[in-house]
Amino acid sequence: MFPYADDNPTLRRPVVTIGLLALTWAVWFLVQGAGSPFPLAVSVCDLGFVPGEISGRAPLGFGVPLGRIGNQELACVIDDQAVNWATPMLSIFLHGSWGHLLGNSLYLWVFGNNVEDSMGRLRFLGFYLITGVTAAFAHLAVDPASPVPTVGASGAISGIMGAYLLLYPRVRVRSFIPPFFFVGLPAWLVLVFWFLSQVVAGLPELSPLRREISGGVAVWAHVGGFVAGAVLVRWFARAEFVRRRRAVSDARAVWH
Repeated sequence: MFPYADDNPTLRRPVVTIGLLALTWAVWFLVQGAGSPFPLAVSVCDLGFVPGEISGRAPLGFGVPLGRIGNQELACVIDDQAVNWATPMLSIFLHGSWGHLLGNSLYLWVFGNNVEDSMGRLRFLGFYLITGVTAAFAHLAVDPASPVPTVGASGAISGIMGAYLLLYPRVRVRSFIPPFFFVGLPAWLVLVFWFLSQVVAGLPELSPLRREISGGVAVWAHVGGFVAGAVLVRWFARAEFVRRRRAVSDARAVWH
């Protein structure tokens, strides 16, 4: 199930959501070389979040293979540089592939503009960064010794989705269900289904065999971000903004 739009118009231009998208895409092109192998590998290694570097449980000098360029093998080596402590936030703006970037951009646009409209711009920016960092530390809690760098806005966007669930559970979200179906479903159904799918996908990571059977996606970061968003929304949403949005939605429903 892939959400691509919602029936929930904004009352103000989502400046921060647009800015976050622009920044993320600028980083992809200017820092990560639009996915070119070498700059992509360097950015993920140097600026990606590595749980084992933060916890100190990954051995210094240990190398994680990142693939091959020509005849050269690339590896990301565990270090203790000061920048490691900034990676929980820096990694939010990095991505691992075009598909990763496009998927996150779509979810951020579909759900982010309405949550921004309900919080105000500065509150929304703070919410995005806090839930993104919380998601990184949820991943750290599940696999503290992992030497593998993780990147992506998925944790922060999961926080937005958790907030959206509580703010607008009955809004219709237009979704694509492969291979042929385009449907409008209530937001609570789309978001609860997504959340449960992340939990189910993450259960193998709780096994002692997680390195052998993990799918390579930090799904507990998604779970942690979603829960953080659902908890924090009550402090970040502005009641007057939410009331105004709901009044407009009710009026539109009457006219339709």
